Amino acid sequence: MNRPARSHSSGSLLDRVRIVLSHPSHPGNIGAAARAMKTMGLSRLTLVNPRRFPDDEAVARAAGAGDILAQAQVCTNLDAALADCMFAYAVSARHRNLGPPALQARQAAAEVLAKASTGEVALLFGNETAGLSNAEVQRCRCAIFIPANPEYTSLNLASAVQLLAYELRLAAFDSQPPVVTRAVPFASPAASHQDIERFHAHLERVMVSSGFLDPQQPKRLLPKLRRLFARAELERDEINILRGLLDAVEKQVAGAAAPDSTL
Repeated sequence: MNRPARSHSSGSLLDRVRIVLSHPSHPGNIGAAARAMKTMGLSRLTLVNPRRFPDDEAVARAAGAGDILAQAQVCTNLDAALADCMFAYAVSARHRNLGPPALQARQAAAEVLAKASTGEVALLFGNETAGLSNAEVQRCRCAIFIPANPEYTSLNLASAVQLLAYELRLAAFDSQPPVVTRAVPFASPAASHQDIERFHAHLERVMVSSGFLDPQQPKRLLPKLRRLFARAELERDEINILRGLLDAVEKQVAGAAAPDSTL
């Protein structure tokens, strides 16, 4: 069972994290960021001077996360976007000499949620072309970076939002977020010891009758087969399939060995 993170439920902590996009230039990235947020349980989007918003392309790229866009707050400046926040983090690939201390994304996620237990927290992302300015970074008390390939650290805006949202979700649920699947489990109960022993006896009998195994010189064949099937951790249905196959082989062997009655 998933445990609540710290003194608040996992969901309420994520509800206290706002994603702030500063001067996004492409509405498609706004929609894709909203989609990234919704898949990880984040719902609060703030935009600082977006070039085009609202926009049909943002809705199309949101792909079902239109509610995030509809509830998005649009601000004319960064101070308004960060108002009422207890703590703000600048997400940037560039390390600044005069900037706040920087944490890797996974390490930062746990700290973000700890801060969220005391109040509102913001994650600030920069413009697609120029990223965050030094002035924007300095308005935050900590920086977060994604440990990408040092030879190519460029990430699409929505991709960066997705990675941070994923790390936050893992941290919120102690690395075990709830998983919901509509798939029918393709499994049966594990085979019992008795089932497995009957299978090996059947297998040995068929190998002998087919001439594959010489009982006078078995060598290490049987132990090796036991090791092979032990690694497979056979289920009851799989034992039934294998024994059905062996039955078919036995019938073929018995038919080939029977004398021809037409002679």
